[in-house]
Amino acid sequence: MNRRNVLAATAGFGAAYLLGGSAMAASDATFTVPPEEAPHEATIMQWPVSTRVHPDRVFLEMLQSTIADIANTIAQFEPVILLAAAPDQTRARQQLSNRVTLWDIPTEDLWCRDSGPLFATRSSGQRLVSHIQFNGWGNRQIHKRDGRIAAEIARRLDFDLIPSGLTGEAGGVEQDGHGLLMAHESSWVNDNRNPGLSRDQIEDRLLRAYGAERMIWSVGVRDEDITDYHIDSLARFTGPGRVLINLPDDPDLQDPFHIAALDTHDRLAAEGLEIEVIPEPETRRVSSLDFVASYANYYVCNGAVIAAQFGDRKVDRIARDALQRHYPDRDVITLNIDALGEVGGGIHCATQQLPAT
Repeated sequence: MNRRNVLAATAGFGAAYLLGGSAMAASDATFTVPPEEAPHEATIMQWPVSTRVHPDRVFLEMLQSTIADIANTIAQFEPVILLAAAPDQTRARQQLSNRVTLWDIPTEDLWCRDSGPLFATRSSGQRLVSHIQFNGWGNRQIHKRDGRIAAEIARRLDFDLIPSGLTGEAGGVEQDGHGLLMAHESSWVNDNRNPGLSRDQIEDRLLRAYGAERMIWSVGVRDEDITDYHIDSLARFTGPGRVLINLPDDPDLQDPFHIAALDTHDRLAAEGLEIEVIPEPETRRVSSLDFVASYANYYVCNGAVIAAQFGDRKVDRIARDALQRHYPDRDVITLNIDALGEVGGGIHCATQQLPAT
């Protein structure tokens, strides 16, 4: 299933689970989500196994191989924890470096940015899970297992689990770790996730969930992809007040994603942010219109930036050089992750950082 194709056939069937940890009201303590470039204790990822989500077994094996490649690359720089049910671990272990640890937490799909835990820290250094409940992008995909992952990890780590009062995904909001958030309304102010809540109410809850002070909204795109246009495939903070955004050189004004991307750029510029634009690839290995070719969907780990390359030598190099400028003290490693692009995501979507104490 491509996340650019909204398929009701795989919808629903998950519930809001709170397992383990200590559920507390957000007002009980103040905390912040550190920037992604802050030191990590580990990266958490998920092993995709569901043939209901990915009925083509050959393609599912390609996805698994891609996840293993990303995990093994990150593991050269920091520990990686890969979530997989015990019966699924034999196949996973065959493809993984011994630097990757397997945890027996059942999964369906691979999108740990969305179904995994959002980690935050108190001023004391104590870590917790600031919990945004995953519901399969508005009940569009099965999530009986994936809807439980964040709470399962909180229990395993014995971290407090603090409900945000929101349903959604961390891939739908971008934060600089210094008080500023940005998001598309389409991923949050949406009855498939937060019925009955206004944008102001959702903003207030997101600010508390991240320990942030201010938020920039743009409209986004509804119902054209399963995520309702997650911001992390378009624009990323690379530091306080600094943004890297992926835009086409020749926008198609009939394409709702291009129109929304330009709107997001203009809104960020109006807020006085420092913006660098990187182009989309002109040629790529996969030509499908549904393919997501996002250079912005990279992941920052200890000592490295793990990013995509799409087979366009010129534009791949432009994107790599931009990332190196924004992260001058880190290695920039680029991978062929075409299988993820075919299902509408990228490296950032497949990872979630556990901040170091």
